[in-house]
Amino acid sequence: MRLRSRLPPVMQQRDYALLWVALLVMAFATQMTAVAVGWQVYSIHRSAFDLGLIGLAEFVPLPLLALPAGHVADRFSRRRVFAVSLVVEVVVACLLLVVTLSGAHKLWPFLVLAAATGVANALGAPAGRSIPPEVVSAEHLPNAMALRSIAGQAAVIVGPAIGGVLFAIQPELVYGLAAVLLLGGLGCILALGAPRLAGPTVGERVRGLKGVLGGIAFIRRTPVLFGAISLDLFAVLFGGAVALLPLFARSILHVGPAGLGVLRSAPAAGALIAGVMLTRRPLGRNAGRTLLLVVALFGLSMVVFGLSRWFALSLAALAVSGFADMISMNIRSTTAALATPDPLRGRVNSVENVFISASNELGAFESGAAAALLGPVTAVVAGGAVTIGVALTWSRLFPALARVDRLEDVRPDWEAA
Repeated sequence: MRLRSRLPPVMQQRDYALLWVALLVMAFATQMTAVAVGWQVYSIHRSAFDLGLIGLAEFVPLPLLALPAGHVADRFSRRRVFAVSLVVEVVVACLLLVVTLSGAHKLWPFLVLAAATGVANALGAPAGRSIPPEVVSAEHLPNAMALRSIAGQAAVIVGPAIGGVLFAIQPELVYGLAAVLLLGGLGCILALGAPRLAGPTVGERVRGLKGVLGGIAFIRRTPVLFGAISLDLFAVLFGGAVALLPLFARSILHVGPAGLGVLRSAPAAGALIAGVMLTRRPLGRNAGRTLLLVVALFGLSMVVFGLSRWFALSLAALAVSGFADMISMNIRSTTAALATPDPLRGRVNSVENVFISASNELGAFESGAAAALLGPVTAVVAGGAVTIGVALTWSRLFPALARVDRLEDVRPDWEAA
């Protein structure tokens, strides 16, 4: 009891604690598996293109299934839909174990299983992202979102290292442990209690094509939500530089593979610090202005990173970018959860998930294309400057977003629904 009393208030709630554990073990399983799959796929033909095909196979199901998945999340029990996606991931982990035991000499099984993973993510993400508002009250939601992000960032930092060590010992260990972790997450989701709902129940007003497209229509009619989601899209699309880290590590900072690993971990470390700060001291007033400020800070950190020739300064700039991105993500996700009526959460989250994934995938392409045309330094600095400009512009395009004060005061717009 004494240990429990020291936890954040939201973690003292049984259902949220179960959900958090499920998200944590899922994130660890994903990061561990990514390391093993990447190594095995590259070993088949020694082709970087094959690695790109794996990423493409995982991404393709998302735009195809996003709207139907959101519709399903709003018509059926979100816990069960999320549980089904976890079952698919468990099956994928077990099949990866079988492929590894058989020698892992062919590419096509990895592509098929990557596509299956993409299907599981497309199906489960809208339902999973809709569960926190069902298990915690509005006053605890910002804290809950920060803790959810901490779970993901902790897995990004530690998961690949664990996966690499286990793979070096015995490749099969990675997939075996991943399957066990995913089964544990599945058990946590199935143990959740009944949802707490405010307003119409899940399943109302979602029939026909109009119902399927309801999330898009609601976002378009809600300036606060549209502004927050589109701001994140453009900030990551233009300001992200993760795809160019291998180039900077090798040709500009001259730090080699070990330095590249540290560079890739720096944003997650900064995000983890921000997450811990948010759980200890949630955002108070002026949340909208804070969102615009941290997006501008993200852009500024990219400018510094692009100009830096000092490894320590580059690390600091990347850590600041992760710190700013975590606060931005916390405000955006909390705003989306609070501004969306419960019957629409699945469909809104499915659209948001496409925005997020598109910004990451297209952002990587934009970074590579800009670096090829302008040079890597100019591309990163220009991208950071554009992100700062976007933050300044959004304050005028979406004044309602800039005026958001306390996040817990945001309420669903039933008229827009």
